Amino acid sequence: MRMAKENPRWGYIRIQGELRKLGVRVGATTIKRLLVREGLGPAPRRGGPSWSEFLRAQAPGILACDFFAVETVWLETLYVLFFIEIGSRRLQVSPSTSNPAGAFVTQQARNLCFELDELDVPARFLIRDRDSKFSGSFDEVFATESLQVIRTPIRSPKANAFAERCVKTLRSEVLDWTLILGRRHLDRVLRSYVCHYNAQRPHRGLELRAPEGPSDVDPVETVPEIQRRDLLGGLIHEYHAVAA
Repeated sequence: MRMAKENPRWGYIRIQGELRKLGVRVGATTIKRLLVREGLGPAPRRGGPSWSEFLRAQAPGILACDFFAVETVWLETLYVLFFIEIGSRRLQVSPSTSNPAGAFVTQQARNLCFELDELDVPARFLIRDRDSKFSGSFDEVFATESLQVIRTPIRSPKANAFAERCVKTLRSEVLDWTLILGRRHLDRVLRSYVCHYNAQRPHRGLELRAPEGPSDVDPVETVPEIQRRDLLGGLIHEYHAVAA
């Protein structure tokens, strides 16, 4: 009940995942029944594209990327390039810029390639749209690393569904609730959220695990004392069990 009241945008599965990280095993149906009994309605369901299950089966070795734009309180438009590993859901974002020219995107491609050797499964494909911001030199960087760049069809956002869903998550959980003052502020907000996204946020596609979290947590016999840590001024809540 505490998690539901403190996080009104969380649904049954999200609460189940947060509890599982704490070693508390509760079924989603039980959580739903308790919320209904307390008069706490479900959060809006945000389903993904219908073909995503097929793409998920091919996920290891696939990267996706895209841009999203953010308006500051001074009406300046900033652009952020991000990459998501579809298999692990691990997210990486570039520094924001007001001028996403070819030199900028090429340098971000080089920065990413420095980390490709650390992946458990070698990356083989990169999915991107046909945005003119992606220059030829951007594709060449990945070609030198033996990655095949796949360009999505025109006006087919579902073809890059995981990237589109990532942008929706970023907006619904952070950006739509934050007044961005400038480039440094946006970079600081995104760094904090990406750390949360990779290390703490449960993902349905990972059986409610976090991308960089433990594969599983042993169930507990008694519910431990739970502490809450606030991020981004209390916009994001993380829960941790207090060591006995």
